[in-house]
Amino acid sequence: MNEELYPDCPIRHILSRFSDKWALLLLYTLERYPTRRFNELRREIPDISQKMLTNTLRTLEEDGLVSRRVYAEVPPRVEYSITDRALSLLPHINSLIGWAKENMGAILRDRQRRRR
Repeated sequence: MNEELYPDCPIRHILSRFSDKWALLLLYTLERYPTRRFNELRREIPDISQKMLTNTLRTLEEDGLVSRRVYAEVPPRVEYSITDRALSLLPHINSLIGWAKENMGAILRDRQRRRR
């Protein structure tokens, strides 16, 4: 029996936390730019709302995929960076991105055919 199919399966909940589009984009961005402030992340991902960026960062931090560092300055400076746990996940994300790039043309053609 596959536990992953049941709604209360912990694996299913873990996967859902980082598999939405914003989480993947944030992790991908933080791989490219290891330390970023909130507004820098908003500039890197221009179509994410402030609320969604805040929620996604909190979720990733809660799961140990992003670390948040607050500096005692005026005004306060907050930086986000990728954790070792997220670094171990990134090869899988990059493989998925590679797969999407390889199959993008065929998928877009199939979508066009379905719309006709």
